[in-house]
Amino acid sequence: MSFRMPNEVFSSLLAATTAFIGGNLLNLPVWGIFIGWAATYLAGGPNRTTLTKLWPAMAAGSTFALVIVLLDAEFGTVLGSSTVAKDAVMAVVIFVVNTALMYAGRTRVLALVPGMFCGFASYFATVFGGFGIFPHNPLAAWLSAVLMNALGPVFALIAHAVATRGQSVPEPEEARAVSGRDK
Repeated sequence: MSFRMPNEVFSSLLAATTAFIGGNLLNLPVWGIFIGWAATYLAGGPNRTTLTKLWPAMAAGSTFALVIVLLDAEFGTVLGSSTVAKDAVMAVVIFVVNTALMYAGRTRVLALVPGMFCGFASYFATVFGGFGIFPHNPLAAWLSAVLMNALGPVFALIAHAVATRGQSVPEPEEARAVSGRDK
């Protein structure tokens, strides 16, 4: 008889390791791991099909958010320095870039639009929260958010592999259909 660690315990143990990833030393946004981890299950679970959709979508979302921050830094006061003027510029920037993000979701590689918004939110929380290797630096925040989001599905894969060790787990229907194994 072999001991099987419950998924709830192993996943919690794995989650605890994020204290060493994000702790005080590197100031990384560990919530990005949890967002990517949760998104993995929301998008279909830890399998190749999900990951090939989720990873590029989250990275693209962070990239669109970076563009918003850079455009705001460049043009944020073009209408003046009042709060209303800066907010008006930000509204236009968000409208334009978010529209581009949504249209990008029509492409095959970025079709997982909710994944883009996971990356989008992770980036904004990182840059405006002062997290990342160089706090408030837009490019360092982008790198930090993308890295942390990318680790989330890895954590999901590890937790899933341990939870299902020795079991035959049926592959999701979508994955079978994409791979052609349903024929």
